[in-house]
Amino acid sequence: MRKIIVTEFITLDGVVEAPGGNETLHPHGGWQFNYNAPETGQYKVDELASVDTLLLGKNTYELFAGYWPSQTGGGFADRINRYPKYVVSHSLQKAEWNNSHILRDVAKDVAALKKTNGGDILVYGSATLVKALLHHDLVDELRLMVFPLSIGGGLRLFEDNRVLKKFELKYSRTINNGVLILEYWKREH
Repeated sequence: MRKIIVTEFITLDGVVEAPGGNETLHPHGGWQFNYNAPETGQYKVDELASVDTLLLGKNTYELFAGYWPSQTGGGFADRINRYPKYVVSHSLQKAEWNNSHILRDVAKDVAALKKTNGGDILVYGSATLVKALLHHDLVDELRLMVFPLSIGGGLRLFEDNRVLKKFELKYSRTINNGVLILEYWKREH
């Protein structure tokens, strides 16, 4: 069975909103840009190379589809444009980015996708989708790039719903700029 791997930029206070700056109107949007390092860029290229499918929420899909189709080259642009992309949305009517498909039901459609042939499936950002995936126990790995700052509020992955989810540390690395890369496996109960 294919694994679903969630990858997130996250602050010390657990915020995943607007790391790139223009995703929402968050007053501290773009918070991850002051921590660019060759190691983090290479990690993201290697991460993408380790999978063969993307799973995205509607907002992340629309942001990516507005940028990546016009990009070429490197270990990232060609790959992200070529890979199959599944977007989970109740309202999206068309998914025109190359090799894109719409899924409607997280529990049913994503569970079925995991049972298909192929490599692992990577979820970028897509906080609302990730919350639903966590709720339905569909996340196999969490990859968190933790940035050494607090922005005082915003969208978080882990809400105060008091549901216990256990993960085991698989890999950790500290980058010289203070960023932590943490990879966790889902722990079976």
